Amino acid sequence: MVNIVLTRIDDRLIHGQVMTAWVKSTEGNRIIIVDDAVAQDQFLQRVLKMAAPPGIKVEVYDVGEGAEALKAEAKEGERVIILVKYPHTIEKLVDKGVKIEKLIVGGMGAGPGRKKFYRNISVSEEEKAIFSRLLDKGVEIDIRIVPDDKPIEISTLL
Repeated sequence: MVNIVLTRIDDRLIHGQVMTAWVKSTEGNRIIIVDDAVAQDQFLQRVLKMAAPPGIKVEVYDVGEGAEALKAEAKEGERVIILVKYPHTIEKLVDKGVKIEKLIVGGMGAGPGRKKFYRNISVSEEEKAIFSRLLDKGVEIDIRIVPDDKPIEISTLL
């Protein structure tokens, strides 16, 4: 299994100072984005790669390919950041055997079926259920926008 230093839900994926702060705090040097739609969009992939901090390798996979990439043997010195847009992607990765110990929820904007959950985080009832199932599977989940924020355990909000 690759050396995962951060697993984060952020519907903007790679963006500005937020991602720069996470790369710095985790010393991440490889970003793996797992998203079925983005994996089919070559233009968006180029934009995301350009948005990454200098020197950071960015790869984009659908869920199946992402699970295989994350279960691959770790390379020396590699520090992987996993980025996804949705909780169901994390659940699928876990169900496919990817060992995710901790999940940081950063940005989940308003949308159809979603209600405000905590500050800038909006979730649907199904997403709440997914968070509960992930907690039951041993995944620690907290909410933080940037590394210096005080972690808010999601279990206290469900």
